[in-house]
Amino acid sequence: MKIALIFPGQGSQYVGMGRDLYDTYAEAKALFDEADAIMGFALSKLCFEGPMPELGDTINTQPALLTVSVALLRILKLSQLSPATVAGHSMGEYTALVAAGALDFADGLRLVRERGRVMKEAGEQNPGGMAAVLGLEAETLDEICQMARQETGGIAQLANYNSPGQIVISGHKEALGRALELAKERGARRVIPLAVSIASHSPLMRSAAEDFASVVAQIDFHQPRIPVVANVTAAPITTVAEIREELVQQLTSTVRWVESVQYMIAQGVTSFVEIGPKNVLTGLMRRIDKSVRTVNVGDVAGVEALTRGSER
Repeated sequence: MKIALIFPGQGSQYVGMGRDLYDTYAEAKALFDEADAIMGFALSKLCFEGPMPELGDTINTQPALLTVSVALLRILKLSQLSPATVAGHSMGEYTALVAAGALDFADGLRLVRERGRVMKEAGEQNPGGMAAVLGLEAETLDEICQMARQETGGIAQLANYNSPGQIVISGHKEALGRALELAKERGARRVIPLAVSIASHSPLMRSAAEDFASVVAQIDFHQPRIPVVANVTAAPITTVAEIREELVQQLTSTVRWVESVQYMIAQGVTSFVEIGPKNVLTGLMRRIDKSVRTVNVGDVAGVEALTRGSER
């Protein structure tokens, strides 16, 4: 059985996440305490008690999700899981890099905190939005975004290719609105504007990418011990130079999640373990390829279920 570990990004956070891990496992408590010291405030309390608006602020969400997912990794122990490859969705790619030994947890925490900051600033300077479109093929939606750009002069592009029939688009509000109108005309089953003012994974994040590049350049990355399948290319990144390029480009590029999963399956992966809060990626996996086994590990119950399964 060939296993891939996958890690969720923003949207998986909830108040209370990680609390049972902290109360149950010494490894989790030590990691949360370390995160609090690095951040200089009680990140653990924000995860456990909220409030949700503060936890949902991208500058806090990103380090919070990284901490919960890495706490789970510490509990499960990578050597026992023996993954063949790892991947993360958007911000989850940083957790994948930690899992692959390419990024230290402390550096990863500082990095995603800064990523959240530059993204928030870019959103304030260049407001935009995002919307999920259900029931259209990627090629059709790409054509629609191109038409919306031509008609409005604004930006609209595919942001997250999450699963067949579920794609998130991103851009200027006017262009986004026009794209959603065209999507309905072309038969979209549903269009769902997301409650964000940041146009992630679009050219509206260019200023964030420029600022972030100097931060990434200062981080001491290592060559991954396990292949990391990248969002931008849907192919493995194996060198420090490729990691730096990926993390900067990712801010303005489409997350090619479907292709990433298909690549891993083509490499012989038969089981996917989602490590992190909720089960967003597990749900996407069922729509991408039902033939592979996927489980989610996000709390004590998930840890115990996976451990029991591996003992059989």
